[in-house]
Amino acid sequence: MNISLRQLKVFLAVAEHGSFSRAGEDIGLTQPAVSRCIRELEQELGLKLVDRTTREVTLTEVGASLSATLARVLDELESALRDTHGLAEERRGRVRVASAPTISANLMPECISQCATRYPDITLMLRDQVQTLAVDSVRHGEVDFGVVVSAEGIDDLVCEAIMVEPFLVVCPRRHRFAKQKQVTWAELNGEKLVLLDYASGSRPLIDRALAEHGAYCQVAQEVGHAITVFRMVEAGIGISIMPALALPALPGPGVQGDGASLVALPLVPQLDRTIVLVRRKNRTLSPAAQTVWELIQQITQHTSHALRA
Repeated sequence: MNISLRQLKVFLAVAEHGSFSRAGEDIGLTQPAVSRCIRELEQELGLKLVDRTTREVTLTEVGASLSATLARVLDELESALRDTHGLAEERRGRVRVASAPTISANLMPECISQCATRYPDITLMLRDQVQTLAVDSVRHGEVDFGVVVSAEGIDDLVCEAIMVEPFLVVCPRRHRFAKQKQVTWAELNGEKLVLLDYASGSRPLIDRALAEHGAYCQVAQEVGHAITVFRMVEAGIGISIMPALALPALPGPGVQGDGASLVALPLVPQLDRTIVLVRRKNRTLSPAAQTVWELIQQITQHTSHALRA
C-alpha cells in the first residue's frame, strides 16, 4: 500500500470543509490537485471515501470512520515529529568517550571541565583505556566516540585528525644529551630505552623511526604508563622517547619531575603523532555527543598550536 502523508492531509481538509475548492484554499492546492489526491487515496485503499455532487462533497460511512481516527493519529504524529525536531536542538544527556592514557591525563581534563562549564546539562564520562581497548570500545558501541592516536588498523572507523604533536627525548639532567638543544635519531644508537609497550598507539611509530634512522637501541623496560616511564628515567634505567602530551609540563628546556630533574629535547628530524577522533561508520552521533565532539575539536586547535609554538 503506497499512501502518502500528503494524501491523508488532503483527505482531512476535504472532510473538514466539505468542499474540494475550500480544502484546496486551506492547504494551498488547486481543486484538480485535491481531487487527484482523493482519487489516488481511494484507489490505494480500494474504498470510496467521499460522495461528490455538483453542490457538495460528503463522506461515506467508511470515510467518516477514517476521518475520525485519522485526525487523532496525525495529531500524534505531528507531536512526535515536533518532539524529535526539538531533540536536535537539545544539548543534554550522558556522553561516553574513550581515550588513550596520555590523552586522558593531559588533554581530556580540560575538555571535561569546559564541557561542564559550557554545557551543564551534558555529563561527559571518560573511559581511560590503552589504545587497543579504547578503539575496541568504539567498535563495540560501548562509548559514543574515542580520542586516540592515528594508527594502522582503524580504517573501519570514521577518523578525524584534530591535532599533531612531536615526540621528544626525555633524559636525566646528568645525561650527556641534557647539554644539547636537540638530539638526532642517529645519536640514540646504543642507548638504553624505557618505552611504552605495544598497547600504546605511539610504540609502532617510534620503532619504525628508530629502524629508519639506523638507531639500534636496547629496550631496557617496556611499561604501560607514562608516569612509570618517567620514574625509571629518573632512576637511570634508560632514556625515553615520549609524545609531548605525555609530559606533565614543559618549563624551558625540560620537564621537572619529583626527585631527579628530567629534560625533554626535540628530536631531529621531527617525528609527529596525530591525535584523531574516531566513531563508528554509519552511526550518527546524538546531539549531545556531537556537541562534545566539536568542543574537543575547538580545544585541540589551541593545544596543537601551543605544542608547536
